[in-house]
Amino acid sequence: MVLVLSANVGYAAVTGGPDDPGYVEPGTVESPANGSTIVGVQGYHFGGEEDPKRPARLVSIGERAELEWQHNGSAEGATWFYEPDPLPNGNVLVVATKPGTTTVYEYDPDTHERVWTEEFDIEDTHDVTMLDEERLAIANMRNYNDSADRSDDRVFVYNRTSGEITWEWHFRDHYPISTDGGMDEDWTHVNDVEPVGDDQLLLSPRNFDQAVLVNMTTDEIDLRLGTDDDRATIYEQHNPDYLESANGTPTILVADSENHRVVEYELVERTGTDDAGLPTFEWDRTWEVGTDQLTWPRDADRLPNGNTLITDTMNHRVIEATPTGEIVWESYVTWGPYDADRVAHGGSSNGPTIRDQDAEGTYQLTGSAHIEPGESGNESFDRWLSRQAAGTVVDGPVETLTTHWRHLTPWIRPAWMDSWTLASALGAAMIALVWGSAELIVARKQILARLRSLGERL
Repeated sequence: MVLVLSANVGYAAVTGGPDDPGYVEPGTVESPANGSTIVGVQGYHFGGEEDPKRPARLVSIGERAELEWQHNGSAEGATWFYEPDPLPNGNVLVVATKPGTTTVYEYDPDTHERVWTEEFDIEDTHDVTMLDEERLAIANMRNYNDSADRSDDRVFVYNRTSGEITWEWHFRDHYPISTDGGMDEDWTHVNDVEPVGDDQLLLSPRNFDQAVLVNMTTDEIDLRLGTDDDRATIYEQHNPDYLESANGTPTILVADSENHRVVEYELVERTGTDDAGLPTFEWDRTWEVGTDQLTWPRDADRLPNGNTLITDTMNHRVIEATPTGEIVWESYVTWGPYDADRVAHGGSSNGPTIRDQDAEGTYQLTGSAHIEPGESGNESFDRWLSRQAAGTVVDGPVETLTTHWRHLTPWIRPAWMDSWTLASALGAAMIALVWGSAELIVARKQILARLRSLGERL
């Protein structure tokens, strides 16, 4: 059995395993998209080494979910790509990182050249937003001050013309140091900054399980969704967007990443302040979609037609879903899409709230093509295992196991391994371990006798 399982692994290693997963493939297309969709593909590196089959990419996808063009980050020296923003002139604002450096540039897809470039000595920045022609708003995570033994995580505004920081907001000035278990090198993991009007920024401190609307004039928190470790509201979220209903009610749409869903909340009222002096609010969850069908979604944008564009990271796809969860457009994009924007509508949500569409409720997704990138057209091991366990007494535990499998194993298995090959490798290792342990137990008396005999001879 060990030899059979090992042979499967060896064959995959020699032949290169499944086809190159760095591709774009249409899934369900019931309704062609309104123009192109820009996707920032995070890519994969391990120990500073790029996996050539999982490059960081900027991808443009056409109306029928087909590849239009792509911009490979390897040529730019990028370790990761994060959130791209389509600009009014047709170009794209790109955020690329490598250890110790964040590079921000305007990319012209027609000439395949940079229009301008800025470099910052900051780590792993996920989002930079243009406030105007001169100013960039930057979410500065992993900003640990070793000499002061504290986190200086912040959001700051940089003026490209003057080369100066004109505004900054430190989380340590507003949150107790005990938040998220205390300061460390990745205290807030602030992964998003979005302008709201002329003087507010919507921030996403992921590790705090919160989305906060900060007033740039007063430096106060005007709105706050979620609280530290309240994982039932949002859990290590990405890319919250601010909306308003027709009656002016503040609403937040957010990719609730670790809860594997997309949710929308409508403000009810401000309720006071907590013990740390932070403002508290009551929210009504008006919409929930895709729970446990999505795997680590990291972006959700409301489109003008009322549908929602969702980046489903570990299922390697971008989907457009109706308010009731029907998938009308779907494109599979590897490896690890981070953010997607419909170019015609800009870089964030600009459609109606769920309340204004009279579509409040909890919905499952329907209509997917169920393509599994990197599996050579086969059903993946985890999907097969879930199907075998469905309706049995082990259904729940197996579903938990396979969810973790889908979430974690793509980060650790080589590109030449599909899920079946990894399962074979793990199976062979487990059998060999059990077999070897059993042989040691059976032969322990002989081994001890030989060791004693050897000792007497010495």
